[in-house]
Amino acid sequence: MKLRWIAPLLLVILASGCASNLPVPRGAAQGMEAAESAWARVLSRHVDDRGRIDFAGVAKAPADLDDFVAYVGAVSPRSAPASFPTRAAVLAYYLNAYNALAMYGVIQSGIPLSLGPMKFKFFYRNRLLMGGERISLYAIENRLVRPMGDPRVHFALNCMVQGCPRLPREPFEASRLEAQLDAAARLFFSEARNVELQPEAKVVRLSQILSFYTKDFLAKAPTLIDYANQYRSEKIPTDWKVEFIPYDWKLNKQ
Repeated sequence: MKLRWIAPLLLVILASGCASNLPVPRGAAQGMEAAESAWARVLSRHVDDRGRIDFAGVAKAPADLDDFVAYVGAVSPRSAPASFPTRAAVLAYYLNAYNALAMYGVIQSGIPLSLGPMKFKFFYRNRLLMGGERISLYAIENRLVRPMGDPRVHFALNCMVQGCPRLPREPFEASRLEAQLDAAARLFFSEARNVELQPEAKVVRLSQILSFYTKDFLAKAPTLIDYANQYRSEKIPTDWKVEFIPYDWKLNKQ
C-alpha cells in the first residue's frame, strides 16, 4: 500500500537500518500443489462471504497458513523459475503470496485493531521470506507485482484492512487468472463502499485506491471514470467530478 506521507530519504535510511525479519513458520515440507491446497483451506474456512477474516481462528489453528507461508519462503519465481513457466503463473503466485504474508504479518503483530499506527513497520520494515530472500510487502507490491502492468492487481492484493478490496475465498490460479481478475474488478466497482454516486452534485467518490495508483489506471484508460466504467453495468457520467473516499485502516476481521 502506498504511503505518501513518508519522505523518500527517510524511507532509504529506515529501510536499510531498521528492518525487522519476521520469523519463518515451521510449516511441513510442501510441494506446490499441497501448499496451494493449504492456502485454499485457509481462505475457505476463515474468510466469510463479505471478505472478513477470522484472524483469531487462523491463529488458533495455524498449520495451513504456516505451511503455505513456509512454501513461499522456500520457493518463488526468482528461485525456481521453471516452476512458473507463464506470466499468469508468476502473477498468481505473487498475489497469493502477498495476501498470505499480509495475513501472517497481522497475526505476528498480535492482531491489532488497526494497521494505521503501524503502517511503516508493517509494510516497509517487516521483512518476510520469499524464495530464500527477505522482502517487504511494499517491495512485493511495487517491485514485483505493479511492474507486470495490470492495474487489476489492485483489486486482488489485500493488506487485511477494511479499505482493501474484498479478499476472495479461493486462491488465484494461473489457469483462470484473467477471469478472476476481471471478477475482482467488477466486484470492486459494484460495491457502494468503493463507488459512491452523488447525482445532484455530479460527483463520484471513488475508493482512495484509485488515488494511490492513478498512474497505473490511467495507463489503461483516459480517466479514472473511464477505467471504472469498464467494469460497471451502470456507467458513471464522464463529466462528473471525482473525489476520493478516505482509506480505512481498521483491520477487516470478523
